[in-house]
Amino acid sequence: MLPADRQTDVHLDVDQLLLLLLLWSSGNQAEEHYDSPDSSHFRVVGGASRCAGVLEMHDWEGWRPLAKFKWTLTEAAFLCQQLDCGSAVSAELRESSSDRDVWWMDSDLGSKHFQTVSTKYSNIIMEITCSDSVRLVNGTTLCSGRLEVKSSQIWSSVCEDDFDLQDAEVVCRELGCGAPLVLQGGLYGEVEDPVRNTCSTGGAVELTCSELESFRLVGGASRCAGTLEMKHLGEWRTAYALSWTMKETSDVCKHLDCGSSFSFQHTYLFDGIPQWMLYSCLSTLRDCTASVFSNIMLNITCLDSVRLVNGFQVGERVNTTLCSGRLEVKSNQSWSSVCEDDFDLQDAEVVCRELSCGAPLVLQGGLYGEVEDPVWTREFQCRGDESALLDCGSSGSVRNNCSTGGAVELTCSDPLRLVGGASRCAGTVEFKLGEDWKQVSGYIWNLRRAAVICEHLDCGAILSMQTIDVANSEAWLISEDFVRSGFYLKEHAFSADASNKLLDVTCSDSVRLVNGTDLCSGRLEVKSSQIWSSVCEDDFDLQDAEVVCRELSCGAPLVLQGGLYGEEKDPVWTREFQCRGDESALLDCGRSGSVRNTCSPGRALGLTCSEPVRLVGGASRCAGTLEMKHLGDWKLVYGSEWTLKEAAVICEHLDCGSAVYIGERKMSSHFSVWDVRGDCIHYDDNDLRDCPEPDDSNIILNITCSGPVRLVNGTTQCSGRLEVKSSQIWSSVCEDDFDLQDAEVVCRELSCGAPLVLQGGLYGEVEEPVWTREFQCRGDESALLDCGSPGSVRNTCSTGGAVELTCSEPVRLVGGASRCEGTVELKLGDWRPVGYMTLEEASVVCESLDCGPAVSSRLGTLHSAIPMWHMKSRCIDYGFYPVDCATDGGLSNKILNVTCSDLLVQPIISVSSFMNGVSRIQQQGFQVYRGSNFAISCSIQPQYPGGSFQLSSSTSDFTSNYTQPAVNHSAYFRFPVVEPAHQGNYSCVYRVKVFSYEFSSESRPLSLTVSDPPVPRILIIVVVLPLFLLLVVFGLYYFYKVTRGKNQETLSKKNTGQVDGNCGVCTADEVPAKEEAKEIEESL
Repeated sequence: MLPADRQTDVHLDVDQLLLLLLLWSSGNQAEEHYDSPDSSHFRVVGGASRCAGVLEMHDWEGWRPLAKFKWTLTEAAFLCQQLDCGSAVSAELRESSSDRDVWWMDSDLGSKHFQTVSTKYSNIIMEITCSDSVRLVNGTTLCSGRLEVKSSQIWSSVCEDDFDLQDAEVVCRELGCGAPLVLQGGLYGEVEDPVRNTCSTGGAVELTCSELESFRLVGGASRCAGTLEMKHLGEWRTAYALSWTMKETSDVCKHLDCGSSFSFQHTYLFDGIPQWMLYSCLSTLRDCTASVFSNIMLNITCLDSVRLVNGFQVGERVNTTLCSGRLEVKSNQSWSSVCEDDFDLQDAEVVCRELSCGAPLVLQGGLYGEVEDPVWTREFQCRGDESALLDCGSSGSVRNNCSTGGAVELTCSDPLRLVGGASRCAGTVEFKLGEDWKQVSGYIWNLRRAAVICEHLDCGAILSMQTIDVANSEAWLISEDFVRSGFYLKEHAFSADASNKLLDVTCSDSVRLVNGTDLCSGRLEVKSSQIWSSVCEDDFDLQDAEVVCRELSCGAPLVLQGGLYGEEKDPVWTREFQCRGDESALLDCGRSGSVRNTCSPGRALGLTCSEPVRLVGGASRCAGTLEMKHLGDWKLVYGSEWTLKEAAVICEHLDCGSAVYIGERKMSSHFSVWDVRGDCIHYDDNDLRDCPEPDDSNIILNITCSGPVRLVNGTTQCSGRLEVKSSQIWSSVCEDDFDLQDAEVVCRELSCGAPLVLQGGLYGEVEEPVWTREFQCRGDESALLDCGSPGSVRNTCSTGGAVELTCSEPVRLVGGASRCEGTVELKLGDWRPVGYMTLEEASVVCESLDCGPAVSSRLGTLHSAIPMWHMKSRCIDYGFYPVDCATDGGLSNKILNVTCSDLLVQPIISVSSFMNGVSRIQQQGFQVYRGSNFAISCSIQPQYPGGSFQLSSSTSDFTSNYTQPAVNHSAYFRFPVVEPAHQGNYSCVYRVKVFSYEFSSESRPLSLTVSDPPVPRILIIVVVLPLFLLLVVFGLYYFYKVTRGKNQETLSKKNTGQVDGNCGVCTADEVPAKEEAKEIEESL
């Protein structure tokens, strides 16, 4: 092994050839990424050809062997393909003479995941042999596919017409496969060019070969007992099967025609040897076998005299099981069915015992198939205490077929028992495999899984499950497969060397709830005289329900309703229960004298109990200190790193709406508590009662639930469909009866931020019942039910849907120069600072405030300690919101200061002119005159000292030199002479350095239009106006002259022939001349 300072890991992406090579130089490591397949990083050396030998991989220092724990043909096939070497024929792990520097791979080559490779010293090397001349492509296994042959470095398809069965035998043998099974054209795709000549008829050769792999048991008393060996690639080796269960060993017995598996155990060698390891995969045995080095061997004993075939689990789950099926008996190497008429319950007890199963459960003909020849010829006559069926006596008569009835179909129980308890339904779990009863290890068990034990023992409901600490002792381990499937334990048990925790279970044996959604809900059944009976709703009340819930170690009754979990099944409990409510068991209650035999349809009692939790000492049953009942004791709860997510589980169990607060309270002294880890509550299929562990602590949990208001089906605690509770019933709220002021009250009541989205149908349809009145909130109420409502009533939502509400997260930044900078505070009932966050977590806070990502996250120090919230490790990384990840951090003087990228307010941009050269032409737009001068002003609300403004423009002639320092948080950019090139859009960009980071903020855009200047006013006064007046005078004079001439002509005609007073008689031409002279004289 390399020293610690010389080890490193490199992640390999096998989708792109699985390689990132480790770069090694002077003790410093680097990574190199290869984005496309490159076979130059691999080579095979020391073999008969370039496609056979030791596998090596290349780095900058040269070539090194590649090694790993298991090495399969599937992985070898991947490398053969990369090396253009056809199909994989063998993949071996070998030991070299000494340790050397190798690449060690921890996971599978060719998988779709990132791989990890490290350097280490090892004497293990990987050998590979590829065919290099033939290959099968596009098949379902390594021994199937379309045949291709290589010549002159080119792979060619083969025509079906040119290939027969003898050819196929050669190919299968060459590829290390078994005999040909299928030879058919077109099975694995069309012919692909090039082809050896052309296929005139038919298609490409498609070939499926069989497997050569097989098993054997050696060193035992018979061929059906001994150490398991496997033949793979033509070599026999012992099988590495550390995690094998009875299911796998029974498959081997079946493969060897040795009946069922009776027992198995592991033995250990001093040194490791080459072995074949089988592991789970979706391909064939050949493809799923790896070469490994190990010192563990598996010994199996098969039962070669009786077997159960084609069996299925009793109940709704269907699965083959070792303890059920059609009975067959072996004689003279032949298996025979047994007639139902020749077999009774005593015979069945012997068979179940011989198979290492439990007592007989079902004995019925025709359950698992028809009688198959041959048929057992004699009737069995067992006493019931024999160890083997063939030890029983038999009748003298002989039969050849089953005259009536069918073959014996038998279901035995699991070989399971509870010992050391007060009854057969309580105690330490023991399990029998072979002839040995062993206790069961307590690892991986919880209440739901242990409930299967109670079910198999016909012992009613699970009451408690605990692990008992003991000195190390040999015990059976139960595999995870059983945990997930809930089938018989026998098939999933394997031996453990030692365990210090044993499983102890207590079942009820008198009452149970079936078909429920959890252990505390279902249809009630009561046991009497070994028979389970349904109970009618009419014979059962709330006091009876309180007794049942208490007897089952559940909380108070929540729902009591007929038909809730299915119809009743015969028989029916005949008498009415009359409990006071304080009894410890239902059968301790009094009963009526009247008797009933049936229930009306839909009246079988369905019961839902809460979990055994409660909140005490608060203002209501939905607030206070958390207590939990476990193993019969109510104790306060201490929970490490509980968040609102865990508190929400408690509120849900109590039917108390949403969780709004979770906090810790420190007591003056330590006392006995239940320690409940937060992750246990959410783990897999855990029940809440699986989580308490006894402990001493002086810290307890306080929880506050919302009570009559909740949001359901949302993505966070602060989103979902609104429901309101009244008279123990949750009702949806109609969208038409709810507005923004109502939403503000709800968000505040749920300790969330302001409403973000108020929309119907966002989180599901309206569900009955519907809230009957409209809410009329002012917006400042503390609870929705404090709001007023009108007198009108509704029963359905006439229009619209149910109220769907999304509130913002209750997070803020305080004490900074803007809302995007400051100390992080969260509200979980009350506002508190947050103690620590990574920069990535702080970015979630910034983005929830619409402030962009975080640029800094710094811890500050206060003068004294105050209550804090602490962020649960990696919770935000999993996609949860900060409010869902906060836990009570106790008292601390460390606070978190965060700066978001959008911390600056937006600058203000405006335009000013010194000679009235600017006019506003539209909103955010200005017009300036060519040749004028103006200035653009940039300013910002005071936040941080200093900084600078840059005037940015969309014009092509504008340069980036328009930058000025901010003086009194403003700057002016002057334009002495306006040119057409100045037209465009302008904005102010403010930049300032805060906490060693540079921030910027840009103003709104401002549009500037350049136009020609108007005519000067003085020019209009001095030149244009006098000219205009002169034109008016001449116009008037001309009008007057024309008008006067016409009047004189008329007058002359009237006075023709009259005598002038001065000259006697004047001529017509003399009169106008005199008058004109007179008028000119007057005008002068």
